[in-house]
Amino acid sequence: MCLGVAIALRLRCRYTWIVFARQLFVNRPHCPVAETSMPKHAYLTAPVPSSKMPGGIPYIIGNEAAERFSFYGMRGILVTFMTKFLLDASGEPAYMDEAHAKEVYHQFVASAYFFPLFGAVISDVWLGKYRTILFLSLVYCVGHLALALDETRIGLYAGLTLIAIGAGGIKPCVSAHVGDQFGKTNAHLLGTIFGWFYLSVNFGAFLSTMITPRLLKRFPQWLEANAPADFVASLGPIDRLGPHLAFGVPGLLMLLATWVFWLGRNKFVHIPARGWTEVNAVLRGEGGRALLRLLPIYAFVAVFWSLYDQTGAAWVLQAEKMDCLLFDYPIFPQALHGYEALAEEIQSINPVLILILVPFFTYIGYPLINKVFPLTPLRKVSLGMFLSVLAFGINAYAQSLIDAGGMPSIWWQLLAYLVITAAEVMVSVTCLEFSYSQAPREMKSFVMSTYLLSVSAGNSLTMAVNWLIRNTALGSQLQGAAYYWFFTFLMLAAATVFIFVALAFRGQTYLQEEQPAHS
Repeated sequence: MCLGVAIALRLRCRYTWIVFARQLFVNRPHCPVAETSMPKHAYLTAPVPSSKMPGGIPYIIGNEAAERFSFYGMRGILVTFMTKFLLDASGEPAYMDEAHAKEVYHQFVASAYFFPLFGAVISDVWLGKYRTILFLSLVYCVGHLALALDETRIGLYAGLTLIAIGAGGIKPCVSAHVGDQFGKTNAHLLGTIFGWFYLSVNFGAFLSTMITPRLLKRFPQWLEANAPADFVASLGPIDRLGPHLAFGVPGLLMLLATWVFWLGRNKFVHIPARGWTEVNAVLRGEGGRALLRLLPIYAFVAVFWSLYDQTGAAWVLQAEKMDCLLFDYPIFPQALHGYEALAEEIQSINPVLILILVPFFTYIGYPLINKVFPLTPLRKVSLGMFLSVLAFGINAYAQSLIDAGGMPSIWWQLLAYLVITAAEVMVSVTCLEFSYSQAPREMKSFVMSTYLLSVSAGNSLTMAVNWLIRNTALGSQLQGAAYYWFFTFLMLAAATVFIFVALAFRGQTYLQEEQPAHS
């Protein structure tokens, strides 16, 4: 009986992977009945008229939560890994200095937001969004595997390259795939769903930034203190266990994300790839004009991202020099006194604040502002830019205290997180919805990827500044608080000029056409 069960399970597993591979390369669902009984197009290729939530949305939201866990979990510990855990081929420490680690970090983020352009071309020209997401998700998984197994620079660069290709390639397709599920009848739900989509991103990010730093730093210590000595010895050097766990767990979550997305294949609306001839025609006509209208907007948004994405690098390194005893104040219960947060897990406040601020601005903040100051999408973006100026000003002040030999409370950085997260809601959530609505129907993925190039450009700017700090005389001028003040005033200048760019913008809204509901 056991043998029969084992054979049955093996056949079932093989059957599942055959179906999975079939879905990856053939844009038709598998059906156990004869192929001749199947309709030629078994997938929906356009939304049906409905005022309800599309059936594929829960699978996209679940996929996004798991995928973001994997990405932010890996990214959240990256600077710490490079400065404290990186080894050479002989197993000896080969740590990077802070400026070099920040440079590599921002080079990776820039790449991860550059490859969306290639993912969009693959999606819009050849494979469509569903198969592009599925195929590149597997590349993404291999990247996590490389990081988890190899602690040298070879593993680091190989893993980061594959993750940049995978994560970047699927990024415009996933957000555009959300919008594709909606037609004109339920278009009123689009803003709400993009809000929930962003919430799923930050739910995954919160869990990962709380868990992966502890896997990296504290779980090996706990294991050494509590597990049997023979078991601990069998694991090898205990101080090298952390990176394997901290990179391996996000990899498993990425594998889960891929599986969840595959489960929703028969619920999704699959907008067919248009082919290069049609895409080229759209780019030369309506699509090209839409891109030209949006590019000036994206150029200024890039400066915002050059500041925001430093929360995963410069802010982590700054937190290591601050007093991270969160609750040693009379207002907190005595039982919480003495708790010291890890520098890497301070980032987890960002997704928590997102979970609070997205509904706050949607249902309270924006309606109140609208009563005295009519809010357009670009006005929201403009307000977010000025808030980011304030956030970096707060961190610049905290850094000046560090430069003077003090150890300021981490609450200064938490205040900066509150401000820059409010800015993120105004800039990032708004730009996602705005970019989708301003993109011609045939070019949704391509325009979304062009927006993501603003993130790449912003991180390239930060990478270039850190390269100059390492390799030129500028390094002596942009140390400590001066580094933060430089980006503060850069953002202030960009935000001021953006006011006039926004006033001059004239756009056009595009949504997917509907097809008749099945009787």
